[in-house]
Amino acid sequence: MRSILKFSSLAAIVAIALSSCSKKNSPGPSTTITTTDTSTLKGSAGFLLGFAVSNTEMTNGSAYASIVKSQGDAVTFDYAMKHGAIVQNDGSLNFTAADALYALCASAGLQVYGHTLCWHQNQNSNYLNSLTVGSTASTTNLILNGSFESGISTNWFTQVSTAAPTSAAITLDNTTAQDGTQSLKVAVTTPGPYSYSIQAVNDAFAGTAGNTYKVSFYAKGAGLIKLVMQGTNYDGDITFTTTSSWALYTTTFTLPSTETAPQIRFNFPAAGTYNIDNVTVNSTATVLLTKTQIAANVDGALNTFITGMLTHYAGKVKAWDVVNEPMSDGASGLRTSANTNSGSPAGTPGVFYWSDYLGRNYALKAFQYAKATDPNALLFINDYNLESNSVKLDSLLAYVKELQGKGARIDGIGTQMHMSINTSTSAIDAMFIKLAATGLKVRVSELDVRINPNNTTGFVPTADLLTQQSTMYHYVIRSYKINVPKAQQYGVTIWGVDDPESWIITSQKYVDNPLLYDAAFTKKPAYTGVLNALKGQ
Repeated sequence: MRSILKFSSLAAIVAIALSSCSKKNSPGPSTTITTTDTSTLKGSAGFLLGFAVSNTEMTNGSAYASIVKSQGDAVTFDYAMKHGAIVQNDGSLNFTAADALYALCASAGLQVYGHTLCWHQNQNSNYLNSLTVGSTASTTNLILNGSFESGISTNWFTQVSTAAPTSAAITLDNTTAQDGTQSLKVAVTTPGPYSYSIQAVNDAFAGTAGNTYKVSFYAKGAGLIKLVMQGTNYDGDITFTTTSSWALYTTTFTLPSTETAPQIRFNFPAAGTYNIDNVTVNSTATVLLTKTQIAANVDGALNTFITGMLTHYAGKVKAWDVVNEPMSDGASGLRTSANTNSGSPAGTPGVFYWSDYLGRNYALKAFQYAKATDPNALLFINDYNLESNSVKLDSLLAYVKELQGKGARIDGIGTQMHMSINTSTSAIDAMFIKLAATGLKVRVSELDVRINPNNTTGFVPTADLLTQQSTMYHYVIRSYKINVPKAQQYGVTIWGVDDPESWIITSQKYVDNPLLYDAAFTKKPAYTGVLNALKGQ
């Protein structure tokens, strides 16, 4: 275990006090940009150093892309690999955008870090929520041979009454069909004395008394067709005016309280030639799912996404955030919808809590699916505020031990480090020491440093604040290098490139300047703070 970061000379401490006397925890000497130093972050790190990148900026922003390629050797996609970007509304996976960004980065020699496989935000929550509520309408056709592909004598009874003046022919028509190759053809020369004098009746289906059923069919032939639902009771009828072209006709019937075996009947009360095809009957009742069924659905969706991602990028993406932000804030503990309502309540677009349905083992399942799919990939767990909330840090470490005890292979821990110039430096040291003590790899996964943490209205950055920001960036990198053994240092990712594109501005809508480059892509003092720390200065 390494000791807490200390400075080697009194002169350094004096320099800190003079440059940033307003701060309670000044971590290191302030830095300024030197035009004679042509070093880059990439060549100075000794570990993976990179940026979070967006598809739009890497594709369209030449200065942005140039910085990423020249200063970093790794990238994390800010959105393109997340559930919401990949999973479609039917549950299928679409890699088009992610593949394009991967190809662009890989061609520049940048290693892509996978982010993220199991998180409570940025998901296709519409699809995931559909797995938990059952179906509002059955898609199963309750009648047989509704397309007449098995003929008109299988599952159907047809009749033309002998009562005068009825005259009609009911045949199978293989010259026109809406579905398949055949349809029912009814040629009515003279209607009978009753609407049911000429009819086609399907076998009784298993209905539920009191339920409502949707009946659909396709028909062609100008005239009238009466649709009847009838069993031991007369459950209702409706007459449709049809046209000479195939068209869809739909209605609903609610069964009486004593009806359980109704039949669909077509009556032909008007002269003309009619074709009927693709008859369907579906229940409109909500199909409720048990907790076991819901858990199985959710588990299957998690497995499909993780397996699909690691299969698609096997050999290309060498490390993944398998589980992201598993711990709640405050007193912490495993994150659920019940303890996260302040920021991301269930039902918010993009939000879905795996733990609500799979319990504490949701993360175990995620790591198991990842390991089974790509055993060569490094698997990380990742969370935020670990440098400012010791209870949350301890909860995460305890959860990691719990998962390991259940057989999960966890290779590393990511600490996001969305910080400010006021973050406690002693807490930063303590966090790195605790993370290193696990023996796992440690990465700083989403580093940025706010200089307007109080969200002051009309904020304008000052030279002093930019120097304090540089000093904090410097402290984080130095503490990481000193308190985490080199063999456990997996790398540092700065969460963005230029200030205007930071998620703090674009997503949180705050006024701030948290990154290494300003709006003109000019290096800020923060850049030199990182560079000097990487070089051991």
